[in-house]
Amino acid sequence: MTEIKKQFKGLSNEEIVQSRTKFGSNTIIQQKKNVFLNSVLEMIKEPMFLLLLTATSIYFITGDYGNGIFMGMAIVLVSAISLYQESKSRSAINDLKKLSQPKSKVIRNGITSEIPSEEIVIGDLIQTEEGTFIPADATIIQSNDFAVNESILTGESMAVFKNENTNNDSVFLGTIVTSGLAICKVIAIGNQTQLGKIGQSLEAIVEEKTPLQVQIGSFVKKMSLVGLGIFILVWIINYYNSKMLLDSLLKALTLAMSIIPEEIPVAFTTFMALGSWRLMKIGVIVKQTKTVETLGSADVICTDKTGTITENRMTLAECYTLSDNLIKENYTDPNSIELLTIAMWASEPIPYDAMEIALHDAYSKLEISDERPNFKLVHEYPLDGKPPMMTHVFEDFKGTRIIAAKGATEALIATSNLSEKETKDILAAMKKMALEGYRVLGVGIASFIGTNYPKKQQEFTFDFKGLVAFYDPPKANIKATFETLYKAGIQIKIVTGDNAETTATIAKQIGFRNADQTLNGDELMAMDETTLRKRVMETSIFTRMFPEAKLKIIKALKDNNQIVAMTGDGVNDGPALKSAHIGIAMGKKGTEIAKQAANLILIDDDFSKMIEAIAMGRKIYSNLKKAIQYIISIHIPIILIVFIPLALGWIYPNIFSPVHVIFLEIIMGPTCSIIYENEPMESNLMQLKPRPITNTFFKLKEITISIIQGIVITIGLLFVYQYCVTNTFSEAATRTVVFITLISANIFLTLTNRSFYYSIFTTLRYKNNLVLLIISTTIVTTACLLFIPLFANFFEFESLSGLQIGLSILVGSISVLWIEIYKVFKRKKNEIL
Repeated sequence: MTEIKKQFKGLSNEEIVQSRTKFGSNTIIQQKKNVFLNSVLEMIKEPMFLLLLTATSIYFITGDYGNGIFMGMAIVLVSAISLYQESKSRSAINDLKKLSQPKSKVIRNGITSEIPSEEIVIGDLIQTEEGTFIPADATIIQSNDFAVNESILTGESMAVFKNENTNNDSVFLGTIVTSGLAICKVIAIGNQTQLGKIGQSLEAIVEEKTPLQVQIGSFVKKMSLVGLGIFILVWIINYYNSKMLLDSLLKALTLAMSIIPEEIPVAFTTFMALGSWRLMKIGVIVKQTKTVETLGSADVICTDKTGTITENRMTLAECYTLSDNLIKENYTDPNSIELLTIAMWASEPIPYDAMEIALHDAYSKLEISDERPNFKLVHEYPLDGKPPMMTHVFEDFKGTRIIAAKGATEALIATSNLSEKETKDILAAMKKMALEGYRVLGVGIASFIGTNYPKKQQEFTFDFKGLVAFYDPPKANIKATFETLYKAGIQIKIVTGDNAETTATIAKQIGFRNADQTLNGDELMAMDETTLRKRVMETSIFTRMFPEAKLKIIKALKDNNQIVAMTGDGVNDGPALKSAHIGIAMGKKGTEIAKQAANLILIDDDFSKMIEAIAMGRKIYSNLKKAIQYIISIHIPIILIVFIPLALGWIYPNIFSPVHVIFLEIIMGPTCSIIYENEPMESNLMQLKPRPITNTFFKLKEITISIIQGIVITIGLLFVYQYCVTNTFSEAATRTVVFITLISANIFLTLTNRSFYYSIFTTLRYKNNLVLLIISTTIVTTACLLFIPLFANFFEFESLSGLQIGLSILVGSISVLWIEIYKVFKRKKNEIL
């Protein structure tokens, strides 16, 4: 396989263009859907749209064309805002989908490069290796111990071995390479592949709703039912008083529109989609937007060591040769050269693992002739076992055979004939190297006659040659990253295949807490569930881990009601990534299997991005809460100021009409979906403990505060209403004063609800340019309604004096700013604690 790049040229640039022109791109094209039309149809089904349409129709039927035209324009405006927000969310999701598309290695113009799988064309030479997905239907033209899992097509979970010398030389789109490496020539792409013909597609899968989506949907549905009941009641009362059917219906519709919180589902979709888009901008791909809501709840992060804590930039640091029982830092003596040569035979011809790359680099610097080109790899045992090892069998044309292995020191010791003293010497050398923070591998060589190779490599008897030790320095920012996560109340657990000494040494270097609390895979697997549930909470470092053990860790943590995030990059990490609440794959060194199993992909393999991701998750959840609390608080006074005067038979029973309510809706929609989505993270958010995932979106205290806010605003509105009536204001003047009070309260509510902890004077310094834009637009538009006669007449407003406007603003501010006193006590209580 070392001659692959020389032997295969692949397509030229001209041939690629010709093939793409003739056969198209490598995508499975589904039946085209009119996304815009679907969005419009979904919007038409919404209760608010139907209410607006009904109100508009009544205005036209009763000959009130002015209000009818206004309501028609309002429908267009509200629909445009809704469609724009949905389009923005959909665009963000599409951008994420493009980034999370798998990539494949191709040989073109004699050079191996990585490209998006959809750019593959018929005739391309693809290089597939363990841990990757087959990107198209193809024929094998050269392979080494190559096996594929074809369960997506056949339902059979066992791997199928394939090679170019049999009839079984075809590979298919969507299948997974479980071992070896192969060069294949593409014969079908997109819809012409076996998978394409079957018509399987992720697009056809209906995504299950998250608990938060269910809670929000349930809340809106309940409010809609409440609205329906009150709507019927108000219609009956109005009809009883006026005996006018359509007019009564119109007034009842006013109340119904004020009750339905249609902004909430729009806000949820917008927050999640734009949150995912913002994460993408910082280097974190969220494959499903619903993951965003889980991020802020992460209690535990299980991380591997190599490439996450360390740089995955290994260098050969030391070697130990058993023959002279010495640890050496230079490798020019015959015993060291022999050890490195055997380690090279046991490595992949085309290295992609960091340790093998380091071995190749060190070996290339030795002034010796390389015999490997004269040999052919005739059998391969991939990395497996507990602990793992790997073995290669080479032969030359004379029949000379070399069987070389490398892997965990314990694995090589277990398969070698060693005396007690030799075993002690090896373990002592390994421990000394490990305490330096080095990653240590054992190296051995075996003899075997015949071609009926053992089923397992552990059945060979090896001659133990020595140890090779690699140094992989910790990442510069990892200590600060861990400290930030600790402050955020998040536990960190290292789950690695490495030994305890090496892992503990590296952990101590970076300030990892409780680095002495370790547990290995065999001990873990022997525990009963009760013991394991206790130990996983106490243990910080899990060593010599394998897939089954990793799964047990995740399950035990979940059984302890922990929200678990898991990082991984290899084939064996797939099950654990899938099982965790939040699976995190590495974008650069991660296998396609790991990326497909994960929920998040760190584009640059930078673990510190998890701080930003978790902070973003917390911020989005916090801001969504603020938005919904705002919606609840502002809807209550609108509902009550419409209902109370009517129910109690006050002098002006119908203070607001549908045009007033829809104007308020137009103001509230952008406030909750635009201002609050754009709010920065509060400074104390990453000092709080992770929020628990519960069946309720709000705590009782939070919902109580919002209800009290709404009731106090209502009291303010009823106060100015009665003030106007007592002072014999006309109905139009009373309506105007109440409306201006409500608008004032809405503006102050927008500002105070930006934080339920910090004061309004602190939040005014938050960087959110949209606050000034939306509030300024609200003030200017309201001023136009008051001072431009055409608008004032249309809304049935009356000119007010400066004193009356001042009264409205004063009452509106007082009815909201009382919350600042609550915040003072909350901050003082936190300082005492």
